[in-house]
Amino acid sequence: MADNVARLFPAELDPAAHAREQALREAVRIAEALIFASAEPVEESEIAKRLPDGADLREAMEALRGDYADRGVNLARVNHKWMFRTAPDLAWLLSRERTEPRKLSRAAVETLAIIAYHQPVTRAEIEDIRGVAISKGTLDVLIETGWVRLRGRRKAPGRPVTYGTSEPFLLHFGLEQITDLPGLDELKGAGLFDGQLPKGFGVPRPRDDASLSEDEEPLEEGAADLFDNSAIIVVDEVDCDPGIPEGLAEE
Repeated sequence: MADNVARLFPAELDPAAHAREQALREAVRIAEALIFASAEPVEESEIAKRLPDGADLREAMEALRGDYADRGVNLARVNHKWMFRTAPDLAWLLSRERTEPRKLSRAAVETLAIIAYHQPVTRAEIEDIRGVAISKGTLDVLIETGWVRLRGRRKAPGRPVTYGTSEPFLLHFGLEQITDLPGLDELKGAGLFDGQLPKGFGVPRPRDDASLSEDEEPLEEGAADLFDNSAIIVVDEVDCDPGIPEGLAEE
């Protein structure tokens, strides 16, 4: 009789087994919460640090993976990281028509490069470096992508707006900081400059300090709202490598 009861209610007769089962349940819940709340895959080491004492990470993760095996979202492990993702057989349900990427014009690419290397820079200064006028739409497109931001106003007649690059610009082009942009020697090595360069030609050292420079003053409140950045434009990565346009010499 006792053996039958033990088989039916093993945890009740074995406190240690009951404690392990409780620890496993709690570990599964904690792991689920951590992965669900994270926007990025979660490292196993990060999960392990938060599990209760005595809980086995691998056992907990396999139990959680089993719980989601037949659901619309599955638990996946990639390179010692865990994440939730749509079940493969249901991916088609979530597919959406992809907007055709909008390619940057040559003027926009050149303008972006000038802003990156010469910031803070005004529209008139951009035109002076390029040697040709730019349309307002060119700057609007760069602002809408989120790569260019309004910094402030130049302390000069007319108080023109100054432009600079943004954090999304660094993220998109894989830069840790703006000074990681290539210098003249690197650009020559990449074959972006062919032939003899003009005497005195140079590439300025870029900077994107968040604080305003001595010849800048803050934008008036609400000025940045004149540019609507809510609709981010998808830009084809292949065609938006800024490079260094002709006429980027430091003046």
